[in-house]
Amino acid sequence: MAKLNVVNVLGEKVSSINIKDEIFCIVPHNQSMFDTVLSERSALRQGTHKTKTRTEVSGGGRKPWRQKGTGRARQGSIRSPQWRGGGVVFGPTPLRNYELKVNKKVRNLALRSGWSVKIAANQIHVIQNMNFETPSSKDFIKMLNNVKVNERKVMLVLNGDESEFNTYLSARNLGNVLPVFIEEVLLDDILNSTAIIFTESVLKSIEGRLE
Repeated sequence: MAKLNVVNVLGEKVSSINIKDEIFCIVPHNQSMFDTVLSERSALRQGTHKTKTRTEVSGGGRKPWRQKGTGRARQGSIRSPQWRGGGVVFGPTPLRNYELKVNKKVRNLALRSGWSVKIAANQIHVIQNMNFETPSSKDFIKMLNNVKVNERKVMLVLNGDESEFNTYLSARNLGNVLPVFIEEVLLDDILNSTAIIFTESVLKSIEGRLE
């Protein structure tokens, strides 16, 4: 069973914690990760794009010129698709659903693969206690410097307890930190992060969700 070091906010090692190999130390399954990321990105699309058909554009109340004798092609309305400003044929309609279904077992396999990738890259940091008395981005930056996390893309995973609220407020204004609650963690965010920090309780919650 693999272990992770647990440090305090000063960057000092205080203990180590066992992690489950079947969750954090598996051989990454690339296809499941690809399908899951594709599904997550598709779910973010609103599907509210819309173009106007010939019945919705303005103008075209009369025939632009007479049927015969002008030498030009016959036209019935300037709302027709071939006219500039006319309607669009087969354009997108609103409320289109872009959802791509991924089975729960496949998604769990993908998440285990994502965590395993980050463990292998030494990009996961477990901090003993991140409960700030008052919201302070300055103190949060100090903590990151102490634990030697200076990457551009840091993901902070929280359980969502009231005791972590000040931690969330301290991190959310920082441009290089993405604070997320554990039920909102996306594989895309895991893979896109260059460092991930959380507490021991969050680690146990992750293991409980992916068993």
